[in-house]
Amino acid sequence: MFKYLTVVELPLLGGMFWFFWRARRDGDAAFNDHRQRTDRAIGHIRERIAADKLDVAKNYASSESLKDVERRLTRHLLRIEAKLDRISLPRTDGA
Repeated sequence: MFKYLTVVELPLLGGMFWFFWRARRDGDAAFNDHRQRTDRAIGHIRERIAADKLDVAKNYASSESLKDVERRLTRHLLRIEAKLDRISLPRTDGA
């Protein structure tokens, strides 16, 4: 039954083989291109995150320095409060 390939079948099979081979090659090329673009984008994002982390480390106060400022402000406000307690203000109620 399938002893001979006819003149129509051979070019048809060759064309199908070429079509599938080309589709696979184009798909692989598109996949590789997409992968390279994705890798570049991820690298760019990582660089920006690292730069932001460095900026935060340089420009924002650490929690220890904030605690130090809070202690100094508290001591200063307590000193002001103590001075105000020692000062007698004139009473305005007529007494």
